[in-house]
Formats: sequence, structure tokens, C-alpha cells
Amino acid sequence: MRKKITIRDIAKAANVSVTTVSFVLNNKGEKKGISQEVIKKVFKVSEEMKFKLNMIASSLRTGKTRSIGLIVEDISNQFFSDLARVIEREAIDLNYRVFYCSTGGDDERAAELVNSLLQANVDGFIITPTENMKETIDRLLELQCPVVLLDGYFEGQDVSHVVLDNFDGAQTATQFLLKKGFKKIAFVTNSSQLIQMNLRKQGYTNALKEVGLYDESRILDLEYHIGEEQRIEKISEFLSNTTEIDAVLFGANYLLLAGLQSLRKLDLKIPSDKAVISFDDHDSFRLHSPSITVLSQPIEEMGKKTVRLLMKQMNEGSVYKIEKEKKKGSLTIRESV
Repeated sequence: MRKKITIRDIAKAANVSVTTVSFVLNNKGEKKGISQEVIKKVFKVSEEMKFKLNMIASSLRTGKTRSIGLIVEDISNQFFSDLARVIEREAIDLNYRVFYCSTGGDDERAAELVNSLLQANVDGFIITPTENMKETIDRLLELQCPVVLLDGYFEGQDVSHVVLDNFDGAQTATQFLLKKGFKKIAFVTNSSQLIQMNLRKQGYTNALKEVGLYDESRILDLEYHIGEEQRIEKISEFLSNTTEIDAVLFGANYLLLAGLQSLRKLDLKIPSDKAVISFDDHDSFRLHSPSITVLSQPIEEMGKKTVRLLMKQMNEGSVYKIEKEKKKGSLTIRESV
């Protein structure tokens, strides 16, 4: 029978004290002033020796489960699944498990998921908030649960978040279309009150107003909760009735996925009939012929920063200072413009 690996074995192999190993594996290394070099060494040795913390015993002793609740809008959307992949990788490196949940943009579902994860005693939350989730987040703050918001936030709420500079992103994409000679640029978005969507609309509007080309009739606000077929129908109707449009900025990748089908349905060619740019990349956009220009979010950077902020909050407790991060996107230029 194989001998059970203990913390003492890890300490001996890493040439550090048992206390140091205990602090590191319970994610208290930084707080206790242990160097990054030693922390990495302990994790590496414990991994090599196939050491697993006894989660039940550990949680009973410390009140911690070494788990994170990750609540996103839609795990099947590539933007969120790519973010989740980065977050899980970073968490695993720190010996944490991640519980995934999708809200589908439903506020009630979001509140239920938070309650379920609270009952599961997760140590912290990473959330891409739904439209009316402010009260649920307030409750987590009252309970002093570590929480970091990702991709969106609520104005006036004092909570750490990591988001894209959405205003700048939409403005950059619109200005790029203007430089390429397009003047009748449409914007397809959804009518939710999520701050990121509103800022994208503001960035688009500002870029066109600066050159005197803004026209409100070129904005299509779709209801968020309609199905794919209805989206295709509404976009088709919009493009048919607003025939002078020469370029379209789509406010999210799922909107462009519907938009591509609408363009095909109307027998409109990209970019000769309409140039297109989308927020957020998708594997199919690279494979599409012509390939699609996108305003990409720095997913790797955002995922890593979110986990770092959550860990810092969990370690520092009441002395933790709220941090609000805004990341710049980048235009990935392909053939659709």
C-alpha cells in the first residue's frame, strides 16, 4: 500500500518548516510574509508528490472550503468560457476549486445561485452581474463575503471590479470605420441597463457626434431575452428598412452571430455591401470568410487580475481596500472592413 503523503513530507522535500507549508497550502503565505519563490516551491513539491489537502478536515478547522463561486452570464458564450478557463487555471494554481454557474441574464436565477453558493460555504465570489443584481451584491457585502465583479458593475456601489473600457472600445471601433471612409454606421445592441452596454452605445454615439454624422435611427436596441430566431428577424428587418447603412458595429459577439445570418438571408456581402465589426471575438469569426474584425477584450489579463483581487480580499479581510480596474481593449483587424 502506498504511504499517505503528509505536510511533514512536503516540508522535508521543500526544505522548509511544517508551519510554512501549512500557511502556503492554506493560502496564507503572502499574509505571513513568505516569499513568492518559497510559495511556488511548496506548491510545486506538493503537486509532484500528489499531495491533496483533506478539504473536509481543513474546512472544519478553518471555516474555509478553498472554493470560489464563479457566476457568469452564459458559460456557453465563448467570451465567458474563455474567461472561466483563465480563472479556473489561476485558482487551481493557488489550490482552489471553482464552482461554475450561468445566470442566463436572469436576475432571480442569479439571486438563487448566490444563495446556493453561500450554503456551499464558498470562500469568495467572482460575478458578471445581471441587470438588477445590485441588491444581491449589497447582501454579499453586508455579509462581508469577498466578491469581485467582472465585465460589469453598478454605479455608486463600492465593490472591486475588473472591466473593459467599454466607452473607449466602441469609440475606437467607430473611429476606425470612419477612417476607412464609412459614414453611415449603424450600431446593434440590446436594450438592457447593463453599464457596459450603455457605455458602448455612448462611445459609438460620441465618435459620430464629433464628426457630425450621428443619426439615432441607425441604432437597433434589441430586447435582451428574445431568442436567436427573433434576433435574426429583427436585424434583417432593421437592415432592410435602413438601406443607406454602409457599416455595422455589433455590441456583442452573440449579436453578430445573429447578424451574420441576417446578412446571409438578405444576400448582403461583407464588406462590399456592409462592413462589420463585433465586440468580443469568437472562433467562428476567424474562420468566417471574410474573417471578422473585432474589438477584443484582454481576457487573460482580466481573468488573472480578478483572481488576484479576490485572493487579496480573502487574505486581508476588513483592511482590504476596494480596487476598480479598467482595461483597454484592442482592435483585431481582419477582412470584414
